Amino acid sequence: MTPLDPLAAAMMTAEVVSNPMHAGVVLILSPPAEAGPGYVDGLHREGLAMNHPVDPRLRRYPHRGVDTGGLWVWRAVEVIDMGRHLQRRTVSGGCDEFWRLIGELHAERLDRSGPMWMSYLIDGLPGGRFAFYIKVHHAVIDGVAGLQMIADALSADAQRRSMPHFYADRRPETPPRPGPGLLPRVTAPVRSLVGAAASGAALIGGVLGGELSAVFDSLVGHTTVLPFGAPYTRFNGRLGPQRAVSAATWPRDRIRAVQQAAGVTGNDVVTALVAGAVRRWLGDRGELPGRSLVAACPITVRDHGGAAADDRHGNRFGLWPCPLGTDVEDPVARLALISRSMAEGKRWVAKRGAAASLLTTAGSIAATVVPPLLPLTQKLRTGFNLPISHVPGPECEMYWNGAHVEDIYPVSTVFDGLGLNVTTCSYAGRIGFGYAAGRDVVPDVEALIPMTEGSLAELESGLGVGA
Repeated sequence: MTPLDPLAAAMMTAEVVSNPMHAGVVLILSPPAEAGPGYVDGLHREGLAMNHPVDPRLRRYPHRGVDTGGLWVWRAVEVIDMGRHLQRRTVSGGCDEFWRLIGELHAERLDRSGPMWMSYLIDGLPGGRFAFYIKVHHAVIDGVAGLQMIADALSADAQRRSMPHFYADRRPETPPRPGPGLLPRVTAPVRSLVGAAASGAALIGGVLGGELSAVFDSLVGHTTVLPFGAPYTRFNGRLGPQRAVSAATWPRDRIRAVQQAAGVTGNDVVTALVAGAVRRWLGDRGELPGRSLVAACPITVRDHGGAAADDRHGNRFGLWPCPLGTDVEDPVARLALISRSMAEGKRWVAKRGAAASLLTTAGSIAATVVPPLLPLTQKLRTGFNLPISHVPGPECEMYWNGAHVEDIYPVSTVFDGLGLNVTTCSYAGRIGFGYAAGRDVVPDVEALIPMTEGSLAELESGLGVGA
């Protein structure tokens, strides 16, 4: 019995009273030249055959009951019903119908009675293309680790065949070791719980002691915000059951040109593009607050604190509240503000680690996700307005059994209090933007795509960069 870490346990508990807590990704592929009419059906049959062992992370699922004393623990299954996890869909109405289908699939909860992941193979896209939509519960893996798991299943060799699905176990084989004796098996869960409690106590002690002044200084600095420092928007209410998803790709060269002209990072530019698009969207509806919106920006810290080298598929990230400058007219000044805040956040999280950053942003998180669950709440302030994440993808063109991966789009989590989520993914010289929202909150989520282009054009014009 292995207990869930506190973050994963919190996600599982929150899902009971709120919204699904899974993240997804869409891969758009074009079939190889030799593909025949039954190509996609053949891919589905091969996946159901399960000719490869399943990654142990995709065989486990969270469980809580009387037998665990009310604690969340991991359980695992030896045999997986692939018919349940690998499903087929077909669209006939082009890209609009495809993204509506993705929104519908993203709204469905994962069954917590078994491994919490699903894969959908979808054909009928224009030009004979097809797609995979894969979703995994956020308690199992974070976005960076999940995309890495999928990227590991791809190849830069267009001629390679007989490649297993993403769910296959790709760990190097090691000689079997003798199993633990009875006493270690009995005491292991206790040691794990005691270790987690001790780590948490040490963290809290450090923050309340010598770290307190540093925490306070960073939170009241000019480039970040305190809890309830963000204005209330329509993104911060309670969501209905439906989801809306839209996505598009931009050349990385355009973003790099802005990055170099402004002296900022590529992620800063991407965040500024989202800020400009959201500013325009709210402004067109007469809902733009006079105070800057605030984004919750994850900062990955996989190597901090002596993490095991093979721990590639867990949750290891800090969180930083970044003002988006939506109250600033000048797009170049808005980009500079975002860059200053994120630079400070990276220094803070790198120095203190993921757990400390999550602890110090707990107030803002609570201020965002708790009020929508209450019957009466003043709609004046909140902790964050939306999450914005950047996930690194493969740097070169990739293939799966000869099928070319044309685009990769993240489809992230939305829940009560955070009804719009934007995640981008870099891939082979381009960046895919994935917008996910509650349909009742952003019914025309596809409108954010041309607004993102307009935001990029404004930065190019302001910095004198040719499009």
